[in-house]
Amino acid sequence: MQQQISVITLGVADLARSRRFYVEGFGWTPVFANEEIIFYQMNGLMLGTFLQSSLEEDMNRRGLVRPGAFTLAHNVESAAAVDAAIARLRAAGATLLRSPDVPPPGGYRGYVADPDDHAWEIAWNPAWTIDAQGLVTFGL
Repeated sequence: MQQQISVITLGVADLARSRRFYVEGFGWTPVFANEEIIFYQMNGLMLGTFLQSSLEEDMNRRGLVRPGAFTLAHNVESAAAVDAAIARLRAAGATLLRSPDVPPPGGYRGYVADPDDHAWEIAWNPAWTIDAQGLVTFGL
């Protein structure tokens, strides 16, 4: 099986609030939207925000576990870009989980939660490269 992820879908309580966060906070543009789901074209995969009740129905699974057992990461080009991104995300409704600091392996990172409590790490890692299409390459 090919090593890839096609879509990450997040359950959300309020689709309009979620859209505001991702459009104003990250600056992303939806490629598809209806009354239940919004898709954002990422660099090689899709991110979907799906009304939680509709996602539960779609999966035939009730009482989805609330977020917190995972984090999504958004890597940026510099330490200063971490601070700027976190400030922009907070202005769009994010909750600060961890102020930016230097982790033991180096770099710079902080954590926020979106309006539905999904955790996002905003990070700069000097050993990882980000190309013009936003593809991150692991390197040490």
